[in-house]
Amino acid sequence: MESSVVKQTIMQKIKEYFVFMKFRLSALVVVSALASYLFVGGSDSTIILYLLVGGMLVTAASNGTNQIWERELDKLMKRTQNRPLPQGLMSVNEGFAVVAICLISGTALLYMINLYSALLGLLAYFLYVFVYTPLKRKTPWAVFVGAIPGAIPPLLGAIAHTGEFGLIPGILFFVQFTWQFPHFWAIAWVMYDDYKAGGFSLLPSKEGKTKGSAFQIVVYSLALIPFSLLPWIMGITGGYSFVFAIVFGIGFFILAYRLYLSLEVKDAKRLMFASFIYLPIIQFVYVFDRVDEEILKLLGL
Repeated sequence: MESSVVKQTIMQKIKEYFVFMKFRLSALVVVSALASYLFVGGSDSTIILYLLVGGMLVTAASNGTNQIWERELDKLMKRTQNRPLPQGLMSVNEGFAVVAICLISGTALLYMINLYSALLGLLAYFLYVFVYTPLKRKTPWAVFVGAIPGAIPPLLGAIAHTGEFGLIPGILFFVQFTWQFPHFWAIAWVMYDDYKAGGFSLLPSKEGKTKGSAFQIVVYSLALIPFSLLPWIMGITGGYSFVFAIVFGIGFFILAYRLYLSLEVKDAKRLMFASFIYLPIIQFVYVFDRVDEEILKLLGL
């Protein structure tokens, strides 16, 4: 009986840590780093392990520090009020300890890949925690700042293999950077009332869910098409990237335009879910297309 209680307590504590670190979000973030690493030709299983675990831990540290910073605000919003800190299930000191362990160990793993990887991880942490987080309650421009650390994972993945900055890592960065605006604004539209309760105003227009905000979502959704075509335009990938970037890009734009016409939450939800699908598919189509091109070259075709 006692052992089952201990086991239940341990499992509950692990669950609290997963919520505190936003484990599922952290895991999703490193997928783009993996895709970029494979895209530039990386294949070392040890580096992949360091990249995935190190990137996830640094992202978890960012999420945890954010929750420590906003613990009082989280009590005001339905989507966050059940987190460990607002519920009193975790002390602030315990939270800092978890963050420190994740940040130090994650950075160390990235450093074992190369120095630039570790520096990029720390840069993402610093911008997210100390610039984006305090700006969220002051200006909608916080989204532009937050898009920088949000676009670092593909840059990190590419540099984990190449060890240097260059055109391809830059292209991968800007694809994800551009994608984040319609993605995050769709989320902000759906969560508008909850964000407002916490004092956050994250849609591009200060008036909130207006034609002005929807228009900017449309503009960035449209801009995503040429940015997603850049690997094909530069001759880095082949026809699959062209087809998928056009088809998915137009589909994504249509959803954004529907939101512009209706200003309805249901259309923002469709765009939000589409954004979760769009990015990983495009990134792994790049990988498949690049590998396919290399195979054809080896075969002399």
